[in-house]
Amino acid sequence: MKPRRPYLLRAMHEWITDNGWTPHLVVDAGCKGVEVPRQFVQDGKIVLNVSWSATDRLQLGNEELSFTARFGGTPMQVRVPVAAVLALYARETQQGMIFAAEDAAPPDGPAPPDGDGPDGASPAPAPAGGKRPRAQLKVVK
Repeated sequence: MKPRRPYLLRAMHEWITDNGWTPHLVVDAGCKGVEVPRQFVQDGKIVLNVSWSATDRLQLGNEELSFTARFGGTPMQVRVPVAAVLALYARETQQGMIFAAEDAAPPDGPAPPDGDGPDGASPAPAPAGGKRPRAQLKVVK
């Protein structure tokens, strides 16, 4: 399964922009592969304005975000691995999304087995108590 974080980032960026707000990205500057102006890092984090007007060649990819921007009048190429993104929010309203660690990448380990449940779906594992709750689905026509 592909990680959901890059898709959520693109969706939140679009939603914030469509509302006329300014998208700001909170980045863990200590993560491997982060290339940001270090003089603006505070407490291991940096907040970046990722609006279309503040960036040049903004790319919101599945593996990383990249763009060129001016910091103190000096242009710089910025690269942020998607896993280093902690949050994306609108400056004006503070509305946005904080990302959990599990949104960064798919879990390690073997792929789930082919489904043997109804419609080819894999049944959910039983919880620690031994009994698995039954889903109550209803056909709507």
